[in-house]
Amino acid sequence: MSALTLGLAIALLAVLAAEFVNGWTDAPNAIATVVSTGVMTPRTAIIMAVIMNTIGAMAGTAVANTVGKGIVDPAFMTVPAITASMVAIIAWGTFAAKVGLPVSKSHALLAGLAGAGLAGGGWDALQWSGWQKVGIGMVASLGFGFLGAYFLGRLIIRSAANARPAPAKRTFDFLQMLSAAFMAFNHGLNDGQKFMGVFALTLLTGGVTKEFHIDTWVIVVCALTMGLGTSLGGWRIIETVGVKMARITSWQGFAATMGASSTIYVASAYGIPLSTTHTITSSIVGVGASKRVSDVRWGVLKRIVLAWCATFPICAALAYCAALVANALWS
Repeated sequence: MSALTLGLAIALLAVLAAEFVNGWTDAPNAIATVVSTGVMTPRTAIIMAVIMNTIGAMAGTAVANTVGKGIVDPAFMTVPAITASMVAIIAWGTFAAKVGLPVSKSHALLAGLAGAGLAGGGWDALQWSGWQKVGIGMVASLGFGFLGAYFLGRLIIRSAANARPAPAKRTFDFLQMLSAAFMAFNHGLNDGQKFMGVFALTLLTGGVTKEFHIDTWVIVVCALTMGLGTSLGGWRIIETVGVKMARITSWQGFAATMGASSTIYVASAYGIPLSTTHTITSSIVGVGASKRVSDVRWGVLKRIVLAWCATFPICAALAYCAALVANALWS
């Protein structure tokens, strides 16, 4: 096997490893609320998340196209640089999962690509049209996630205030299970596609393809890899998001996951890569505040936000330094 072929194989494996970590550490985005309220057992919730994540990842390519060719100009990317950026993402995502921080692997990925691109071509490597979509995604994940869950929570409080507790709980238990499945689908639809885009970018950079294109086999391989990672659960993050940040009931879990998943679904249709972690977290805060502001544990939320703020600079810097070294060694 030639050095070029070996380097390409390592790069593709690194992309799949990052996809696997994304499935492992972002599984709580779909099931944190449904597990913390006791509506589904952890095992059942994980099985549901694996299936719906995989289906969602196979349901489109709009986000994959944005990430694969709209964030960094492929002309400035190299196979070693892509490998270096994936290593940075894996390192940060694994560390965050170990300490129970729900950081955004989407932002880690985008920052890693930016760092690798800057190492290869400076600021000219960045595609500003794609970064505009990233900016829209940041606003949507925080603003629309919070507001959607908040107003849906207020609507439920008003409309179900006089409902009998037992029938109301059964109804919202069922609705929460449906919304959790929809959230898992949308996590695959947005997050799963991001790494498909990088996989296709790697094939283009390595000379396997002549133009950027996402083949069916790429979709299947990346989707199954993400599903396999999701099967591991990510229990410490579930505890942070679903229990420590705000104690919620099934009606609040339904409102949070519907607010978050609806935001992600619309963004995915327009090829906007947003953070599913930010979206569900802001939605949980929104539904908690819809009942009482004091229901949100702001100290835990502060710790989460600090981790979010650290993700971009840390991953960009790690990928930039690693890509510089990789490009110098294998140029």
